[in-house]
Amino acid sequence: MNGKHSLITGASSGIGAAFARRLAADGHGLVLVARRADRLAELAAELRARHGTPVEALPADLSTLDGIDAVRRRILDGPPLAMLVNSAGFGTRGLFIEVEERRTLAMVQLQAVAPVQLARAALPAMVAAGRGRVILVSSLAGFFTTARYVTYSATKACLNTFCEGLQAELAGTGVRAQAICPGLIRTEFFDSPDFAEFKYQQVPDWVWMTADQVVEETLASRETVFIPGRHFRVFAGMLRAPLLGTALRWALARLNRNGLY
Repeated sequence: MNGKHSLITGASSGIGAAFARRLAADGHGLVLVARRADRLAELAAELRARHGTPVEALPADLSTLDGIDAVRRRILDGPPLAMLVNSAGFGTRGLFIEVEERRTLAMVQLQAVAPVQLARAALPAMVAAGRGRVILVSSLAGFFTTARYVTYSATKACLNTFCEGLQAELAGTGVRAQAICPGLIRTEFFDSPDFAEFKYQQVPDWVWMTADQVVEETLASRETVFIPGRHFRVFAGMLRAPLLGTALRWALARLNRNGLY
């Protein structure tokens, strides 16, 4: 795409930052969105210096209506996007009735409402141009739910279903919608206080993926709902198996109810 111009939310770290680095290397002009203005400014300067591409830092909190509206207006006022990457998100680890209500509602706003509104802002111009791609960063947790991750799993399941219907509507337009469902990724996600007791050190190294691996596999994939990592695809297949899937879901629910993971 000539004159490629893309917007990435959650761009200050993790998968969002990995997308930013890859797309800048591919010649995309970028608008980077996240809450942390200092981290955004550093990344924008790095990408401009390394690749000579225009990069704008747009600090915004997408768990608020004002933050969503600021990014929505930036999309509407700019040229058609080549790619919209919704990567902003966070997790909590606690029983639904124990997690602060404000955090639960912020998660729904950030991980379900914001992606829908930003896609609605970006898609008309994409369809008119006959090109573009909307990527929603979902999670392997969108295929199952357990104790302590109730709202997180629900928001990711919402993204998967939304994306499948959206892609059905976009067929033949030249525009694609894709939800990606990573498993365990080495990012700052697990560095928050919510996961202080999460026993990720017990997870073997071969299970983990890097954010760069997720981005590379995603950009090469044509699947509407895509799971990066062959081992995670195998796990998702096991969850769908009638008897084995039931047993796995029961075991995961019991482990998490007891606070083991």
